[in-house]
Amino acid sequence: MGKFISYLKTKSFRNNLLAAAITVAVLLFIAFFSLRYYTKHGQGLNVPALKGMSFTQAVSKLEDLGLRYEVDSVYIMDSPPGTVIDQDPNANTFVKDNRTIYLTVSMNTAPDVKFPDVELKSLRQAQAIIESFGLKLGDTTYKPDISRDVVLMASFGGQPIKSGQLVRKGSRIDFLLGDGKGNEEVDIPSLIGLTKDEALFALRNGAMLNLGTVTYEGTITDTANAVVVKQDPFVTDSVTKVKQGTPVNITLSNKK
Repeated sequence: MGKFISYLKTKSFRNNLLAAAITVAVLLFIAFFSLRYYTKHGQGLNVPALKGMSFTQAVSKLEDLGLRYEVDSVYIMDSPPGTVIDQDPNANTFVKDNRTIYLTVSMNTAPDVKFPDVELKSLRQAQAIIESFGLKLGDTTYKPDISRDVVLMASFGGQPIKSGQLVRKGSRIDFLLGDGKGNEEVDIPSLIGLTKDEALFALRNGAMLNLGTVTYEGTITDTANAVVVKQDPFVTDSVTKVKQGTPVNITLSNKK
């Protein structure tokens, strides 16, 4: 132990210690600057803002900056097709040259979805269900039924649609709902002398009846001003009421 302590006091030990320290410092210096060179420390650029651009504009901008890109597509309702809706990394993120930027672009066509089961669901429930499938609520009409605001039938493009059928995402679905009044009877309104639009308003809003077959009598020169000259059913001494939802057929003519 005494010899080791004596050795630590010698000039030879001090020289060896100094040489070792210099060697370590040189190695650290080389490693530091080699790492800076390898990673191009301080060199790079900010990612441009690409959201909202067309796909071709975004690609052109990335290529001008020397950045690579990869694309994924997704359908977003009401989003213009071919538009960048997301990017990774985000805009103004500092990245190295040749970094890959991931773009999400809206699809040109909507995918098909299976229509869900909405029959006998409440209007609120049915609307929430179809919206979760990427569909929209279209028109709502009513017919006599003891259930109020309950879906009796769903239709698309004027045709009934059933659970499991394929329909384009984003489509508008019409509902036929119960009015909650069942088979109540209402007075038959007189439509004679009314235009078609006036008759339709009187039937739906005044009596909860439906417009049936529309026919024309004589030469029709102005359909907008043609008036009802006949209707079926018509008020008689024996018939004054019909069930709600009953269709009323009318005949229009330009003859006063």
